[in-house]
Amino acid sequence: MKPGRPLEFDPDAALEKAMEVFWSRGYEATSLQNLLDAMGLSKSSFYQVFGGKHRLFERCIERFRDKQVAWLREGLREAPSGRAFIETRLRALAEEARGPNLPRGCLIMNTATEFAGRDPVIARLILKSAEKLTAVFAEAVRRAQREGHMPTNRDPRVLALYVMTSISGLRALVKAGASPEMIDAIAGVTMRAFD
Repeated sequence: MKPGRPLEFDPDAALEKAMEVFWSRGYEATSLQNLLDAMGLSKSSFYQVFGGKHRLFERCIERFRDKQVAWLREGLREAPSGRAFIETRLRALAEEARGPNLPRGCLIMNTATEFAGRDPVIARLILKSAEKLTAVFAEAVRRAQREGHMPTNRDPRVLALYVMTSISGLRALVKAGASPEMIDAIAGVTMRAFD
């Protein structure tokens, strides 16, 4: 940004509002006007600070990823065990299915589905984001292995990828309207793979 008048808005708060819009609507369905309205910005301020819709979207994905990783790491620290952390994350999706609001899913996985490899910049960002999220689950698996709650002869990264793909699939089912009982049953089967 060029030096000049000080900003009359909080860029961080505006970024958070933009992330919420993209998360609810997706990239393609979000218009510039949707963003300007949500962020409370003029078009010139928007372009001056954020550079455009695509660059803003990249920053929103990064923000979402960083918030999710921090939230997951905190949950892992507070969990009674690595295995309990993984099971809690899986079973939380059944609770999401019970909620009154239509679940938005995960911005990262929603974006992977929406873009389907059409944009190499976004594809790299999605893969990097998925890797950072997977790393937290790999930490949980290693912890569970040290605690004697998961077999030690399995690769923690592969098990973490299994958890990530299970969560992604369960989220898709929740968004499609699957019953909480179905989601909970699938979560239980998923956990048995760690026995």
